[in-house]
Amino acid sequence: MPRQRLISWFFTLNLVLVAALLGYKAYLNFFEQDFPGDHATQVSAIESLLAERDHYRFAVLGNINNSVGIFERKIIPRLNQEGYDFVISAGNAVASGGEDKYRALFGTLNDLEMPYLLTFGPHEESRLGGFRFYNYFGPYHFSFAAGDSRFTFLDSTGTTRFSWQKRWLKEVLTAGQEPNQFLFSAHPLYPVNHSGLFGRDDDNDYLFNETARHAFTRQIEQAGVDAAFSSQVPLFDRQRHGDTDYIVTGGAGGLVLNDDESYHHFVSVSVEGDAIQISEKRLDIGQHPVWRTLESLWFFIYSLFYVGYLNFILIVATFIAIALWLYRRIFTEQDYYPDFDIDPDAGSDTPLNVAMFTNNYLPFIGGVPISIERLKRGLTELKNSVLVVAPRYPQQAAGDEADVLRLAPLLPLGSHKEFRLANIFSWRMLTRVRAFAPQVIHVHHPFWIGRAGQLLGRLLRVPVVYTYHTRLEHYAHYVPLPGPLFRNLISHALVKRFANGCDAVIVPTSSAEEYLRIIGVKKPIFVQPTGIEYARFAAADSTTLDTLRKRYQLEGKRVLISISRLSKEKNIDFMLDGLVLLRDNSVHNFHLLLLGEGHDRDRLQARIDALGLREHVTLVGAVPPNEVAHYCHLAELFVFASRSETQGMVVLEAMAAGLPVVVIRSSGIEDIVEHGVNGYKTGPDPQAWSQRIDNILSDDALKARMSGQASGCAAEQRIEKFAAAVLRVYHYVIEARRKKRAG
Repeated sequence: MPRQRLISWFFTLNLVLVAALLGYKAYLNFFEQDFPGDHATQVSAIESLLAERDHYRFAVLGNINNSVGIFERKIIPRLNQEGYDFVISAGNAVASGGEDKYRALFGTLNDLEMPYLLTFGPHEESRLGGFRFYNYFGPYHFSFAAGDSRFTFLDSTGTTRFSWQKRWLKEVLTAGQEPNQFLFSAHPLYPVNHSGLFGRDDDNDYLFNETARHAFTRQIEQAGVDAAFSSQVPLFDRQRHGDTDYIVTGGAGGLVLNDDESYHHFVSVSVEGDAIQISEKRLDIGQHPVWRTLESLWFFIYSLFYVGYLNFILIVATFIAIALWLYRRIFTEQDYYPDFDIDPDAGSDTPLNVAMFTNNYLPFIGGVPISIERLKRGLTELKNSVLVVAPRYPQQAAGDEADVLRLAPLLPLGSHKEFRLANIFSWRMLTRVRAFAPQVIHVHHPFWIGRAGQLLGRLLRVPVVYTYHTRLEHYAHYVPLPGPLFRNLISHALVKRFANGCDAVIVPTSSAEEYLRIIGVKKPIFVQPTGIEYARFAAADSTTLDTLRKRYQLEGKRVLISISRLSKEKNIDFMLDGLVLLRDNSVHNFHLLLLGEGHDRDRLQARIDALGLREHVTLVGAVPPNEVAHYCHLAELFVFASRSETQGMVVLEAMAAGLPVVVIRSSGIEDIVEHGVNGYKTGPDPQAWSQRIDNILSDDALKARMSGQASGCAAEQRIEKFAAAVLRVYHYVIEARRKKRAG
């Protein structure tokens, strides 16, 4: 109980703080008085003040940066006490150009008991600050005479074209008859050695490049300007060039290191006729270094609260995040084990209505459509009802099958338009799925139709199960985004977000489960390999085999087979490189039948011809699923090079036909191929891969042993077991949802 009371107080404190900050920001933006064209008022006051006077004092400050702790609490009282006639900011009076920062600055300047003027600097210009400066104070560059002095202000940000400003400055300085001339530019006009502060000088601290600076300074010195004041660099520096003093003063607040080089200060200017005295006024806080450091830290934190939407939002969000994190981590009971009170066998005798959502389905040939079709068939045989929501393909007439809802295509994707972007905004989909009344929605892709299924699950308040079929990062070439951006960031974030929005995730292999945990998926994950039609692949018709041998002229050849979509992510170029090595280094007269279709077909055929493999490789094209087993029984060995699989169902099907396999190590494949038992796994090395093929073809005893092991491994993955296991997952999420509602 004490802990809960403590977190309650802490949470309340954060809410009060957030409310106070919001109220303060609202006050700054909506209730503080406006001050349009304030410089006009201030210039008039200075002109009146210096009329018929030949002696006066003014202070110059740089890098105020909305500093509450230094400028407002330390410098302003001193300026008021010492009786300066007016104050000039040499630039960077605001931390940046935010509305609230300008209003906060105006409130601070009102504490001065004298007129003031601001130089337009890079902080005034940033984030639409230039617009606000012009509105609240006046032009970016201006000049005026008061008494026997002229004050000229430059725009050193680049907002005003430098060529125009140089011409304007020449006219102002040439026409000026006043004996005393002062100039203000936020950026220094001569280089200042401040490498000790940050390890290097920064060219951005200067108004122009070296050539342009020389042009300006020559003009200033020829006109007899007495002093040019700048800020930008957080130190004091004084140089004399010709008869002009160039003074940098950046110690009125902002980023000051409080050491012997960078410290808080301002500059005092005394004018007696044509005699000018300029002196640095260092602020000696007079504290122990520890207390001074703590006060500086407090001033920094205070100023963050005082100004700046971005800093304000950051701080508020940090407080909220800390509060929520503490609440979840400390005061919410965590149970990292599965909930064993959920009985996945409860209600197993009751048939379910299952709606499946997929971005591709038969007649499109691929691993995902075949997996979905097999699961659908297995669930139906177990007396469940299944509705598949999938795209309609060009060769299909409009209308739905009894258990498939076909969505009209919006547009095709892919260079050969093999993927269909279906109309998920169809009202017909909503009414058909609602009428079907699913107890579970099973989604097979983390986007588009899969995302529609997830949203329908929330709408209908039924659990959603997601099967992670595809390694999206290997499909970056299909997405109209920069490859590294999609491959390294978007694909993983998409899968994580989608999976955590479902009730459970099914993966075909343990390596896929490990991947999902690594990227941050928190929902229950069930490892369940996709089932295969073991009986169909285990048997073969000799007459059909003879026909196929004659068609492809395979007599006397050692036949290899591979099944793959002809696309980049399937790594077929690697296989061709390996087969070149096999041809050149092996005595075996081999021939590869590559089953599958895809947009890379023409390019791959051209490469086969260029490599001289026409007598060794045949691109068979698309083969109906019920005929694939016959092709497998033509071969002695299955070869595969894809690294984008989550399971590699075609590898299991080849094993069911008794074929040893040679593959590249990758997720999915790693879990079903036992090296040296039912096949070989190699790294992405064509030489090693081709050598393993030669090893099996050269050793009949090894091939026979691996064939038996492959068949036994595949027998464990029958459709019947697969459908029953997935059905158990459905009952688990239904019971978990029911328990959550009851709790």
